[in-house]
Order: sequence, then structure tokens, then C-alpha cells
Amino acid sequence: MVRPASTTRDRIILAAVELFYTQGYEATGMAQILRKSKANSGSFYFFFESKEHLLDAVLDWYLANLEPIIVRPAYAASADPIERIFALLDGYRQKIVITDFTFTCPIGRLALEIDPARRKIHEKIAANFDGWTAAVRQCLRDAADRFPDGTDFDQFAQFVLTVMEGGVMQARAHRSIVPFDNSVEQLRRHLDQLQELAPQKIASHKSTGEKP
Repeated sequence: MVRPASTTRDRIILAAVELFYTQGYEATGMAQILRKSKANSGSFYFFFESKEHLLDAVLDWYLANLEPIIVRPAYAASADPIERIFALLDGYRQKIVITDFTFTCPIGRLALEIDPARRKIHEKIAANFDGWTAAVRQCLRDAADRFPDGTDFDQFAQFVLTVMEGGVMQARAHRSIVPFDNSVEQLRRHLDQLQELAPQKIASHKSTGEKP
């Protein structure tokens, strides 16, 4: 749950978070941001040099709230590190269904909308993606003994992000949860197949006298 804004700056940021998500960055005007945040232009320019500076703060807000809003509930849902990944994905599934297929990942939306030439903004967008994959990577590492030697957890975490983003976009386009569920099901099958190789890894170590 998003915490209530406690300062004028917070109100402006939260107003921008909602408006950039619901109608896009470019389509959101300064007058809308001021009206929604109940702030005046003097207050805005006291805190932010420009609308792009505000976007920078919005991306900082997303990064700061990734753990409490997205990751922590998924971790609380299960003590098993692999199931935590699927709890994380299920959080997105619930949003898709609750919003009647209008939900989209806010970071993914900004990544598609913002001109690639605005490198500093895209670096912040990438940092948000990196924060998300870091949480998944930690789950995979916590279950490292279940995977074959040489499993690349960095690449796998990026793959999980791709499953989520692609599943969300396809569910939105088709107005159906089926593409999302199919993507997640294939991920689970792949994880299961990798974990089936783990006993072979342990047996191999025992036969050579090495520690697994």
C-alpha cells in the first residue's frame, strides 16, 4: 500500500506517480500535476527544476518502494525461495485481473514511452529493473543447491523479468489472463527441469569425492 503523502514534495511526486501511470508521461500536463497534488507552481519549482526532474524523482520513488510494496509481500507469502518468485509473479497476475486487464507495469510503460536519447532517465529505469531482478536473483541463490553447476542466476533473473513484462503486455492486449498464465507455467516447467538435474549434480560430486 502506498503511504499517504506527508509533505508538499511528497504530494507532487505521488500525483505524478498516478498520472504518469494512468495517462503517460508526455500526456500529463503541469496543470494536472498541480491540481492533483493541491500545490502551486511556486511550490513545484521550489522542489523540481522541471517536469523531467520530477520524473527522475518518480523513478527514485519506485525504486525506494520496490521492497516494501512489491518484494516484501511476496517474500511473506512463502518461506521457500522458489515459491517466492511465483508469489511475486502472482502479485502482478492479481493486478491484471483486478483492473480488468488495464494494468501495465509502470516501469515498463515508461521504458517504452521515454525517448531512448534521454539517457539519464533510462539509467533510472534500468536501475528499477535491476532492483527487481536482484530480488529474484536472491531467491535463486537461496535455492542454489537445487540447481546444476554453472546455472547463471543473473541471466535467469532477467529471464523471469521478461516473463513478467511479456505476460503483462500480452494479457493486456488480449484482455485475457491466459497469455500470462502460459508464460508463468513455462517458467515453472523450466525451473522444475533444472531442479531435476540437481540430484545428478550431487551424485556426481559424491562419486568424485568432491563436496556439492
